[in-house]
Amino acid sequence: MRVLVTGGAGQVGVEVARALEGRATVLAYDRAALDLAHPERVAERVGRDRPDVIVNCAAYTAVDRAEGEPELAHQVNGVAAAVLAEEARRHDAVLIHFSTDYVFDGTKGSPYVEDDPPNPVSVYGATKLEGERAISASGCAHLILRTSWVYGPHGKNFMLTMLKLAETRDELRVVDDQRGAPTSSAQLARLTTQLLDLGADTLRAKSGLYHATAAGETTWRGFAEAIFEGAARHRGASFKRPRVTPIATSEYPTPARRPAYSVLSTERLAQAFGVRIPGWREGLEEAISALPR
Repeated sequence: MRVLVTGGAGQVGVEVARALEGRATVLAYDRAALDLAHPERVAERVGRDRPDVIVNCAAYTAVDRAEGEPELAHQVNGVAAAVLAEEARRHDAVLIHFSTDYVFDGTKGSPYVEDDPPNPVSVYGATKLEGERAISASGCAHLILRTSWVYGPHGKNFMLTMLKLAETRDELRVVDDQRGAPTSSAQLARLTTQLLDLGADTLRAKSGLYHATAAGETTWRGFAEAIFEGAARHRGASFKRPRVTPIATSEYPTPARRPAYSVLSTERLAQAFGVRIPGWREGLEEAISALPR
């Protein structure tokens, strides 16, 4: 099996490529080799490589910056996703595409299911929804996997930011009125391999949209506390744990709005494929353990 991975140097792409080593011929491309801001290059690359599966781990994920760069976010999250889908259809490949909980506005108050109407409140969310819809309409065999609060030992993410700030601050003020499910890059990579192990025919037969997040939920403040607890266990006395003060979203204004509640139900994924992502605390413990002491 030949698997093309976009975003090969990103936090999810690195883990996906590593998890697939020895299981497939992996063609992983970082942004320098395959920049989704130039969709015409995407078509050329897929046509040249002729993969059996495309795993799209690349995205414009700078949520706040997207408010000032809507066209770039549109190119990467919307147009490039459409091109990948068209090329997957043309070459009879299966497309696995990661999307986001931010396609919802966060007003529901109970776990979102795949059939709930999306209503993004940010440019990032809107462009990711655009990509979803283009893939769904393309006619290619696909799995769109909506996930949330992605982090890991690589790239830029909340966990690494908190640990960096802890080096110089005694107190951190963290939002405590947004709820979601932190999901690690390693958990998403394992899910990808589990799905591919089921075979292309199964994935084609069950093409569609699925929610794929770690089990459980927390707030950003709860996530920060758990990160520092894990770091203290991992690093021992060398880690100085800061005090975490909960604040409201209104006390930390950002260019982009975030949904107050974006927990996703993963029952459809479990019923269709018999797989579940373990709890978010398990994923966090693994991610922290992968960091240097």
